[in-house]
Order: sequence, then structure tokens, then C-alpha cells
Amino acid sequence: MLAALPPEKGFTVSLQKSHYIGDGRFANNGWLLEVPDPITKIVWDNYASISPASASALAVESGDHVEIALPYGKAKVPVFVQPGQADNHLSIALGYGRWNAGPIGNGVGVALGSLLSGATLEGTLLLSGATLTRGEGRTELVSTQEHHALDDSLVAEAHTKRKIIREGTLQQYRDDPEFIHRDKHELFSISKEVTYDGLKWAMSIDLNKCTGCNACVAACNVENNIPVVGKEQVAKGREMQWIRIDRYYAGSAEDPELSHQPMLCQHCDNAPCENVCPVVATTHSPDGLNQMTYNRCVGTKYCSNNCPYKVRRFNFFDWRDHLADGYYEQESVTLMHNPNVTVRSRGVMEKCTFCVQRIMEARQRAAEQGRTIAGSDVTTACQQACPARAIVFGDMNDPGSAVSQHRAHLLGYHVIDWVNARPNVTYIARLRNTHPESHS
Repeated sequence: MLAALPPEKGFTVSLQKSHYIGDGRFANNGWLLEVPDPITKIVWDNYASISPASASALAVESGDHVEIALPYGKAKVPVFVQPGQADNHLSIALGYGRWNAGPIGNGVGVALGSLLSGATLEGTLLLSGATLTRGEGRTELVSTQEHHALDDSLVAEAHTKRKIIREGTLQQYRDDPEFIHRDKHELFSISKEVTYDGLKWAMSIDLNKCTGCNACVAACNVENNIPVVGKEQVAKGREMQWIRIDRYYAGSAEDPELSHQPMLCQHCDNAPCENVCPVVATTHSPDGLNQMTYNRCVGTKYCSNNCPYKVRRFNFFDWRDHLADGYYEQESVTLMHNPNVTVRSRGVMEKCTFCVQRIMEARQRAAEQGRTIAGSDVTTACQQACPARAIVFGDMNDPGSAVSQHRAHLLGYHVIDWVNARPNVTYIARLRNTHPESHS
């Protein structure tokens, strides 16, 4: 039997390629810099993830600087207190801190080349024996999701208490297949419900498959000409992405339980946003889409205030002119725009459209072939990009379609369905294959 390895002195530093800009070759791509990290939800920066216990020992908080000293050099990096991180261990993304990346990527984040030797560049990026000391100054780390302590009783496990995330164990599902519907609310309406006899678009998202990778977010950005707003504006909550991947924690800071949930416009049948628009800029289509007419919108933001899912985005500026001295307004950059999607202007509200441009293209193609459009004719950008195939889109009125079967599945549910918005996005509850006694 092998003898146990002696414990390492000091900190171990794990350097890794960025999730989105790789080794730095994509550092000038604002779309990628603004896609949130799958776990921390931080944009536009790299940082040293540190455990709560190690942060407490060093008396540092998220955003504080620490100086990392290794045999080949030193680097000053902001820290981020990350639940679940191993004690005496730092994780930092490479690819940042470049000085000649371009107008968007120059000076973003911290360069870490000083920590590496020539041999290290070709070998392991797991460096042991690092010394950490608290440094001067702070860096504001900007996140697209608020962070709360796991022990804050007001918000702890709010996603399960409010049943935004529905989860259970495999054994629980075997014993009671309808366990998530035991406390189902009986909905009623004072107005006559609209019936959809023909094709009706809907989506389902399987939380068992979603890994929170944000590929759907990146695909939606490119497909729908979603603007880059920059770190300063994200800090004010003005990111424009039509899909967000909400990340929730449960359990303890030392051993958190992680849950992901893609959230986009739910295209509700009783959409609260439609009733409050004073200029009828948001309406419902005969095939179940919650539509936006951009040239009617006057920017009251009533629809955003009334949306229970908070999935609408407002253009506070002409973002393409606002960032990096108009970098995204250059003719060479505007050639990247999808010509089938409107480029929105300042003062206009926008949101997910279920890729209506793809629906219209499929309808035109079907008409040319002398047939009616089918649900299987359309693949949304997020669905196409999802590596886990967690997203399904199609005609919910077709009983043979996958989306219709998901809506009828015993694990299918709608988020905050008690508000009676009647959303057309169904989530498949996640099952965790854990030991039953750990959940007793």
C-alpha cells in the first residue's frame, strides 16, 4: 500500500484556461468577456477563487487583493470567496491582462505569466508551495447574479422554498412519481382563456442535462444581435443577454449543493407584461408567441416591472456607440450582425423572441413547398448550441412532439405557476442519485 503523501506547505495554485476566452486568443471578443462564469457569474475579470475558511484566515473579502509568491515570480490578484473551494487552494483563469489584445480586451484582468517558468508553460499548471499575503487595493468584481451568504436565513435555499427549482432523489421519484405535484395550486382566471387550435410554440428545458455552460447564452447573443454593454454597465444590472443561467446554492459553504436553471422569456399565455403596455408594443401571436414591436416601444419599462421572471432588457444607451469609443459601431464590426434580426436602439425594451426570425424562415420554406409549417421545422439558436441537448422546442399541440411529451411528463413543471401567467416553457425537475439517508 502506498504511504500517504505529506501535506503541502502553503497554497496550491491551479491555473486554467478561461471558460470563454481560452488562453487569451479571444480576449478582444466582448461577447465572450461578458458571458458570466458558470459558477461565480462574474464577467470581465479573472480572480483567485478562495475558500471561505482560507479567506477568513487571511482576513480578505471578495475583491480584496492578495499577492501570490512562487519561486519564479509574484502576481497581485483579486480574490473571490467561493463556496465549495478546497482550503489552501486557489483557482485562477489564464488569458487575461493582455496589453495588445485590441480595444475591448486591452488591460482586462490580471496577467499571470510571472508565476510560470519556461518548463511550466509546457507542463502542469498546478503550482504548489505558494505564499499568500494580503495586498493593497481592491478590484470590483462584477457579477450578473447577486451573492448572498449561505447562512443568511432570509435567502438561504430560497430557490427550493419558493419552488423555483424543483428537485428530488431518484428513490423519491421511484416511490412517488408525482411528488413535485403534491402541492400543486389550483389556478383560475376571471377572463376567458384563449384556445390555440393550431400550431403553438413551446419549449422545455431538462434540468437533469443542463450543466450551466452558457453555450445557449453565447449563441443567443450572436443570433439576436445582443449588444455588449461593458463592465461598468453590468455592475448597474444592465446586461442585455436574453437568457441567463441562474445559479443557486444549498447546504453549507464547505459542501454546497449547486443548481442551475436557464431563465428566458416564458412566452406566457396570460402574460402580465402585455396588459400594462400603454402603446401595445408587446402582444400575443396566434401561435403562442409573446411578441415585441420595437418601433412602437416608448420605453416606459412597465412590462419589465410587471414581469415575474425578470427577463426583459432595456436599452439605456446606444450600446454600440457607448463602449470603447464606438468600437461596435465600426462598419467592419457591424458586418457581424444577423441581417434577419432588428438592431435595437436606445430607449427600447427587448427580450427572447423564441427566434421568431427562424420561425418565419421555416414558414416561408414550408409555403414554397406547398405545406403547412411543422414544429420540427424550427430549431432555436439556444437549442442548436446546447451540447447536452437540454433544450427542446416545437409544437406543444402535436402530441407526438418531444416538447408536448415533456409538458405532460410527471417531472415537468412551470416556475412560479401560482401567479397564473401560464408560461410556455416547461422545466424537467432534476433528480439526484444520492443515498436516501443523506436526505432523511
